Amino acid sequence: MSPSAWRTVRYWSTRTLAGQARSLVGLVVLVALLGGLAMGALAGARRTQSAFPRYLARSHASNLQLYIFDLTHNFDPTAPARLTGLIARQHDVVHVATSPTLFFAPRVASVPAAIAANDVNFIGSAGGAYTTQDRPALVAGRLANPASPNELVASADAARLLGWNVGERVALDAYSVAQVVRSPSYPPTGAVPVARLTPTLVGIVQFANGVAHDDVDRYPAFVLATPALTRAHAGSAGFSSYELTLRHGDADVSLVEREMVSLLPPGTVYAFHVTSIVEGQVERAIRPESIALSVFGGIAALVALLIGAQALRRLASAKRGEVEVLRALGATRASLLVSTVLAPIAAVALGAVLAAGVAVALSPLAPLGAVRVVEPSPGIDADAAVLVLGTTVLVLVLAACAVGFSAALIRAVPRGRARVERKAVLPDASARAGLPVPAVTGLRFALEGRAGGVASPARSLLAASVVAVVVVVATLTFASGLATLESHPALYGWNWSGAIFSRTGSSIPPVVVRELSSEPTVVAAWSGYSFANAQFDGVTVPILLVSLHSRVQPPLLAGHGVDAPNEVVLGAGTLAQLHRHLGGTVTASYGTRRGYPVYVPPTRLRIVGVATMPSIGNSGNLHTSMGLGAELATAIEPPAFRAALHQPDPNLNGPELYAVRFARGTSPTVGFATLARIARDATATMAKDPNGGGATYEAIGAQRPAEIVTYESTGATPAVLALGLAAGAVAALGLALAASVRRRRRDLALLKTLGLTRRQLAATIAWQASVVAVVGVLLGVPLGIALGRWLWVEFAHQIAVVPQPTVPALEVVAVAGAALVLANVVAAVPGRAAARTPAALVLRSE
Repeated sequence: MSPSAWRTVRYWSTRTLAGQARSLVGLVVLVALLGGLAMGALAGARRTQSAFPRYLARSHASNLQLYIFDLTHNFDPTAPARLTGLIARQHDVVHVATSPTLFFAPRVASVPAAIAANDVNFIGSAGGAYTTQDRPALVAGRLANPASPNELVASADAARLLGWNVGERVALDAYSVAQVVRSPSYPPTGAVPVARLTPTLVGIVQFANGVAHDDVDRYPAFVLATPALTRAHAGSAGFSSYELTLRHGDADVSLVEREMVSLLPPGTVYAFHVTSIVEGQVERAIRPESIALSVFGGIAALVALLIGAQALRRLASAKRGEVEVLRALGATRASLLVSTVLAPIAAVALGAVLAAGVAVALSPLAPLGAVRVVEPSPGIDADAAVLVLGTTVLVLVLAACAVGFSAALIRAVPRGRARVERKAVLPDASARAGLPVPAVTGLRFALEGRAGGVASPARSLLAASVVAVVVVVATLTFASGLATLESHPALYGWNWSGAIFSRTGSSIPPVVVRELSSEPTVVAAWSGYSFANAQFDGVTVPILLVSLHSRVQPPLLAGHGVDAPNEVVLGAGTLAQLHRHLGGTVTASYGTRRGYPVYVPPTRLRIVGVATMPSIGNSGNLHTSMGLGAELATAIEPPAFRAALHQPDPNLNGPELYAVRFARGTSPTVGFATLARIARDATATMAKDPNGGGATYEAIGAQRPAEIVTYESTGATPAVLALGLAAGAVAALGLALAASVRRRRRDLALLKTLGLTRRQLAATIAWQASVVAVVGVLLGVPLGIALGRWLWVEFAHQIAVVPQPTVPALEVVAVAGAALVLANVVAAVPGRAAARTPAALVLRSE
C-alpha cells in the first residue's frame, strides 16, 4: 500500500476503534466467556475421561487378578506360596503379589452387622500388593507405613460401617484359618481368638475396583493391613488372590490366563478379574459426565462462533455508510479492507487469549464424577492441546468471518448495489389490526433488517434466540434421557420385577420353585441363573447360565434369545471386544484337559442375539453388566462337568438367582412381599439342612450397574450445564439488543420527535425482545428436541443400553416461558437507553 493508503488505514482504524468501542469490548467479553466456557468444558471432559487410566499408571496397577476355589474344601496353608512361585516363574509374568483374606473381627460385645453380613473384609499385603503395586488413592489421613505392624487403612465405606475414624486405635481379634473353616458362622462361634491386636487407622483410601462400583460390588468394603501386620499374623491369612503384572501389559492377558489355568490342581474352580475390564467399566460409568461436558463444550464453541460471527457482521454493516463515502472519495479496496478488519481481529485475538485463561481458571472443577477422588494431579491444569487448538480455531474462524463480511461489503459498494430489504408482513398486518405504535414498531425492529436506511441486527437477534433455545432444549432433552434410563431398569438390563438371591453365592433350594409355582396371581414367570466366567476366543468373559427357552431373559437389542445349546447372546460391548457380529460364531471354553472333569472343551457357538446385560453376580468376581458378558445354555456343560458339580443333597444343586416377573396388575409392594416370604422359607429350609452352611436368601430389586450408580450421584450435571448455556444465551441476547438500540438511534429519535413517550420507547424494545423470544421458541424448541433425541440415541448405543429418548415436556414449557420473561428482563437496560435517546442531537448529526 502507498503511504497515503496507510494513513487512511491508521485514521480509519482509530476512528473505528473509537466509534465501536462498546461493540468491540462486547465482542472481547463474548469470545472470552463463551470460548473459555467451551475450552474449559472440553478440557474437563478429556481430564475426566483420562483420570482413571492416569491413576492406574501412577499406582502401578496389575493387569490380571486370579481367584481360586477348591471344591474339596481342604485348605492347604502351603498352597498359596507354592502357586505364587509357579506363577512367578512364567515367562510372561513380571511380578506377582498376593492379597490374603485376614480373619480379623472387631473386639466388641456383639458382632457388627457389617462383619456378619460380609459387608467388610480384612485383607493383607504380600509381595508389594497395595504398596508398590495397585496402590490405593489417599482420601484422608495418610497411607500406612509398610514396615509398621500396627497400622491400617480402610475404604470410606468400611470405616463408615465399622464406625471408625482416622487416628483411632481399633481393637481386633484374630482367628486361625482352621477355626474359620470348621465354623458355619463368622466370627467362629465360641472360638478363642489366636491373637488380639490394637492397630491404628491412619488413613481412608480408595481402591481401584471401588471407584465406580455397581450394586453387586458395592460390598464388601475393605480394611487393608500393612505387609508387616500381615506377616505378624500369617496364621490368620487364607484364601489369597493373586495380582499379576504382565510383560506386555494387557496384550498378554489371554495368554497368561491359559497358562494360569494349566497350573491349577484338579478340582479347582477359578475366576479372573481383568484390570482392563475394570477400566472399561469405570470409563463407561463416567461417560455421562464426560459426554455431557463434551456436548456442552461443543455447543458452547458453536454458540461462541455463531454469535461472534453475528457480532462481526453487525460491526461490518454498521460502517456501510462510511465505506460508501470513502469509496466515493477514492479509497482503495485493500485499504478499506485492512482498516475495517484490524480492530475486530484484534478484539477476537484478545478474546481468544482471555478465553484460554478462563478455561485454565475453570480447570480445578474437573474431573467430574467418581474419578475425582483418584485424580493424580488435582488443581489447576492447562490442557495444551485444547487451549492451542481452541484459541487457534476461535481466531482463524472469526478472523475469516470479519474479513469475509468486510470484503462483501466493500465489493458491493462500487457496483452501487442497492440493498432491497424485504418488508415483513406481520408489522403491516399488526398496524392494520390496530395494535399500538410500540407493538408495531417493536415487530418491525425484530423482523426487518433495515428501517429508515439504518442497518440493524434483526436477523442476528433472531438467529441468536433460536440457537439459544436449541442448545438449552437439547441439553434438557439429553438430561431427560439420562433420567429415564436411571428410572427404568429394563433399559439397562434388569428386564424383570425382582429376584431371589443369596449374596454368599449359595445355591437356591427347590422349595423356591414350588412356592413360585403356587403364586400364579402374583408371579407370571421366572428363570434361574448361575454365574461363571468362560474364555471366548481366549478372552475371559462373565457368563449367565440359563435353561433353554427361558421365559425371563435380558432385554435384546438385536436377534433373539438362547434357544439351543450351541447359541449365545452377547453384550454389545463384549461383541465389539471380540470383533464379532450378529450371526457370526465364537469359541467358548473353560479350563484345560488337565483340570478334568472341571473342563469345557472348545465349543463353537453361534451369536444369535445382542443384549443389554443385567448387573448381577457375586461380589468381587467378574460379572455381567450392561454391555459386558454373555448368556449361555447350561447344556453347554459336559456330563462329567455337571457330575463333578452335582451334590447328593438336592438343596445344593440349584441356580444362584431366580429372576421373577410379576403378573400384570401386581403392585410392587405385594410382589416383593411374596418374594420376601419365599426367600425366608428358603433360608429356613437351609437352616434345617446339615449341609446348608448357614445360607441366607433375600428378595432384591433392580441391581444398578456402575454407570447408573455414578449418574445418580452427579445427576444434576446436565441441568447445571443447561443453566450455564442459558446464562450465556441471555448475556448474548442482551448484547445484541444493546447493539440494536444503537443502530436504531435515528428511528428512535424520529419516534420521540413524533410524540412517543419514554415509556412507549421502552415498550418498543420490550416488544422487539418478546418477538425475538417467540421466534426463538417456535423454531428452537422442535430443533432442540430433535437434536437432544439424536444425541441421546447415539449415547445409548455407546453405553449399550436400550435407546429410549424422552421429551421433558414441563421443562420445555418452562424454557418457553422463561425465554419470554428473560428477554423482557434483558430488554430493560436497552429499553432505558432507547427512552433516553437525545432526539435533537441524533437528528442534527443525520
